[in-house]
Amino acid sequence: QVQLVESGGGLVQAGGSLRLSCVASRRVLSSYTMGWFRQAPGKEREFVSAIIRSGGSTWYAASVKGRFTISRDNAKDTVYLQMNSLKPEDTAVYYCAATTENSYLFRSNVYDYWGRGTQVTVSS
Repeated sequence: QVQLVESGGGLVQAGGSLRLSCVASRRVLSSYTMGWFRQAPGKEREFVSAIIRSGGSTWYAASVKGRFTISRDNAKDTVYLQMNSLKPEDTAVYYCAATTENSYLFRSNVYDYWGRGTQVTVSS
């Protein structure tokens, strides 16, 4: 069982930045492709970004490309999501997730483990 714990959320004004972190238990992060998803009130959970084990390949949703950057530090068992130029529509609970798959990473059902999420609120 892998436990994931997100942190770094908060309240920020539009145009501001936040960096989310996701720490994995048991020194297993290097074995998984990691993803970030978000869910706004009344909406379905949506893909934000993903990064493969080595960190050599990354993917982004069109809505965040150019503003968000995913990265990982396997030595620290941590994956990050740097969020810049935040918009009110980025307001959501952000979740990190882990999978052994390397395809269809935009689909939440390929992920095996999930964190509990961290709230990001962007005010206008």
